[in-house]
Amino acid sequence: MRTRIAQEVHSWLERRFPERRLFIRSNTETRFIRLKSETQLVAWAGGALVVSWTIVATAILLMDSIGAGNFRAQAQRDQMIYEERLRVMSEERDMRAAEAVAAQERFAAALDHASDLQSQLLSEQTRLRELETGIEVIQGTLRRTMGERKAVSETLETLQARLEDGGNGGGGMPMGDEASGTVDLLADALAETAAERDQIAADAEFALNHAAEVELELRLLQEKNDEIFRQLEEAMLVSVEPLENMFRAAGQDPDAMIATVRRGYSGTGGPLTPMSFSTMGGGTDPDAARANAILDRMDQINLYRIAAERAPFDIPVKSSFRFTSGFGMRWGRMHNGTDFAGPVGTPIYSTADGVVTFAGWSSGYGRLIKVQHEFGIETRYAHLNQIRVDVGQRVSRGDRIGDMGNSGRSTGPHLHYEVRVGGTPVNPMTYIRAGQDVF
Repeated sequence: MRTRIAQEVHSWLERRFPERRLFIRSNTETRFIRLKSETQLVAWAGGALVVSWTIVATAILLMDSIGAGNFRAQAQRDQMIYEERLRVMSEERDMRAAEAVAAQERFAAALDHASDLQSQLLSEQTRLRELETGIEVIQGTLRRTMGERKAVSETLETLQARLEDGGNGGGGMPMGDEASGTVDLLADALAETAAERDQIAADAEFALNHAAEVELELRLLQEKNDEIFRQLEEAMLVSVEPLENMFRAAGQDPDAMIATVRRGYSGTGGPLTPMSFSTMGGGTDPDAARANAILDRMDQINLYRIAAERAPFDIPVKSSFRFTSGFGMRWGRMHNGTDFAGPVGTPIYSTADGVVTFAGWSSGYGRLIKVQHEFGIETRYAHLNQIRVDVGQRVSRGDRIGDMGNSGRSTGPHLHYEVRVGGTPVNPMTYIRAGQDVF
């Protein structure tokens, strides 16, 4: 049975692939190679397999090329979108910065105006006290003069009565030159006293009228002062709340951060010492208290500003970039930072004031920079192409500290950026977003 099947297969192969002979002749002899049907079938199958593999491989390469083109086009579109978002964010940040500068200038002008108004108010209060004292003196003089006039009038009436009695022969004192002189003297004194009384009364009336005008002017000035204070208090509230929210959004305690900054700026007479207004030795002045409260708020804003410069609320890459990996689990492992992809050599900037504690090669990080900031915060900048700072160097927010690269365990040029609080990694975007909402 098997022999018959083999014969039939051989016959079919003979018809399709007849036996062929390949002759090889030399000078002395002639040889040939016989190509059986089975050998030709194997050669044909091998050739067909090679051609098929070539066709399939070519198709795969073409499909990969087309797919890579689409991926590059998508990557370019994504890059354009990120660049546009970055441009918009930069414009918003510049606009917010300009608004903050304008608000600070307005606040300084309003504070100067409030100080001038406070000085005017104190001057007017001093004038009012002087006028009140003068009125009291005038009133005392008027009362004394009225008493003297009354006494002189009574004396004059007594003398006139005695003179009349003497003139009628009533046995009184005879009228003589001495009596006449005394009467004239008393009459002149009475006239002078009356004139003085009238003048004092006129002065008192003028002083009372002027005091009413001064009181009205002071009331208007006080109302204007209150309006200015109210606007300043609202401006302080609007300025402080976003800063407090920024620190809370970053998971920081604003009071603790302010206390830390205040300890470093506790010298007397420094830029953060509040001003005070004199109360001229009197009781507590409500306007001075409100002014000092505003200055305390301004001092708080300055402390927040200093704290913001010492915490990493800035972004380390200012040029065009794209986010390639965020904070969290990645491929079953924890990714402790955020990746910013860009060309090799892209400038890398410090995100806050601090001191460089490490600048060199570190295993998988490649070229690494560590910066220690206030409040127990550390930032790390990894996979750099070049390091531009040294250990122990103090850097400020916005200083260029290195260039983006592809060193260490990296699949392409990018910056691996970490933020650690007390040695524990936290999401850097928490700080970056909090800073963008304010700055």
